[in-house]
Amino acid sequence: MTIPNFITIARLIIVPLVIVMIMQQRWETAFILFVVAGVSDAIDGFIARNFNMQSEFGAYIDPLADKALLVSIYVSLAIVGAIPGWLAIVVVSRDVMIVSAVMLSWVMSRPVTIKPLLVSKLNTLAQLAFAAYALAANAYGVDLGGFDEVAMLVVAALTVASAGAYLGGWLRHMSS
Repeated sequence: MTIPNFITIARLIIVPLVIVMIMQQRWETAFILFVVAGVSDAIDGFIARNFNMQSEFGAYIDPLADKALLVSIYVSLAIVGAIPGWLAIVVVSRDVMIVSAVMLSWVMSRPVTIKPLLVSKLNTLAQLAFAAYALAANAYGVDLGGFDEVAMLVVAALTVASAGAYLGGWLRHMSS
């Protein structure tokens, strides 16, 4: 176990705490925990890259922790009515599609390697930023003055584009 892996596991432990805070509408605490999780993601990545602490376990657990956080946040925010349900469905559907495709390729003995694409990095950034906004809006009354509608559409468009890019790559892999 490396320091980055411990940080990632701590981020996984934060996920249910954030969910509970959202469900109890304890917005400030949810926002702070979300920020801590986001900062921990940056820190564990920095340490792993710059201090040669990358590991196979970390390569699997880090994206899992990221997905657990984002999917949980979007579903929880939709349940309490802080974001529209359709947006949570788009976000969750992309991740279900990717995980299903990877599992199917393993079952078919054609394992596929998923590498982060630029569109998926932009997608993750947009999803994180919008989740932070939704939490901050409830915690501190932050208002984007109608820009939130545009931000939701950007998140949805990037999520669909990312899903399409991964699906295209997967289909090429499976047909070769």
